[in-house]
Amino acid sequence: MIAEENSEQIEEQNIKIPVGISSCLLGEKVRYDGGHKNNSYVGKTLGQYFDLQAFCPELDIGLGMPRKPIRLSRKGSDVIRCIPVDNPELDFTDALAKSANEKKQWHSNLCGYILKKDSPSCGMERVKIWDDVMPIREGVGIYAGKMMENFPYLPVEEEGRLGDAVLRENFIQRVFIMRRWYQLKEQGMTLNDLLNFHARHKLIVMSHNQNRNRELGQLLAAARKDNVLEVAEEYLLKLMRALKIPATRGNHVNTLQHIQGYLKKPLGADDKLELTETVEKYRLGQLPLIVPITLLNHFFRKHPDEYIANSWYMNPYPEEMSLQNHI
Repeated sequence: MIAEENSEQIEEQNIKIPVGISSCLLGEKVRYDGGHKNNSYVGKTLGQYFDLQAFCPELDIGLGMPRKPIRLSRKGSDVIRCIPVDNPELDFTDALAKSANEKKQWHSNLCGYILKKDSPSCGMERVKIWDDVMPIREGVGIYAGKMMENFPYLPVEEEGRLGDAVLRENFIQRVFIMRRWYQLKEQGMTLNDLLNFHARHKLIVMSHNQNRNRELGQLLAAARKDNVLEVAEEYLLKLMRALKIPATRGNHVNTLQHIQGYLKKPLGADDKLELTETVEKYRLGQLPLIVPITLLNHFFRKHPDEYIANSWYMNPYPEEMSLQNHI
């Protein structure tokens, strides 16, 4: 069983995952000035693992190139509109929202989306909203906002935030989990499938938020064969909200110590001490997460445990991505 699960992990991680992306981030010259914002990390590194599917909503609604830039503008107390900087009579708000709605089928097959920061159409957060005084960074791009409203569980991130090691690992981890969820749905979800999915991701959720992990467990306790699809829909939303909370060093330590308990009997005193000291050095920030994870994997190869072998916490994505080397 363990060998089969390890083989499944290798095969799963070699499949390119469909991820939407703002076209300009792949070097396409679609910006208002005829330029682009090519992001080499996204294109060259993530492109090895993700099937990056480019889209520009501003071109989709018929705005040409080059064109006058657009921006978010506050009309009255709470109405936000998307208009050209030089012509407040034109309004592209409804057209951008419609573009997102028309792409629902495409969005429903994506496992994640990488957006252009600060964009009045694609920005995920902190987009400038202009009023009569000064711009305030509290807006969301019209297209992006409608897409996230339609698919609140979809992993979404901006290219600028991917420069942060913790946020980068968080997003990529969620994308891989979303892929596994879709694979589960494709084969026809049963109650046992749902429970097994949670069991294999439980340690990951623990590392993000232990209270949310308990809530998910309580939700699944009420699952039955006749309501599994309804529970699964609620489970996915709550799972992705929990995983969006960045995993802290303290929560990782708690999770590592929990895993360490599975080695209590087979390990000798020296190995136990080495593992304890390694986890403590990680807690103190002296080592990255990959070090205790590697040591645990080493011990579990000598002393296999089916639950740990099946858990995605130990191998959440291809190790070549080196994400745990920096957190």
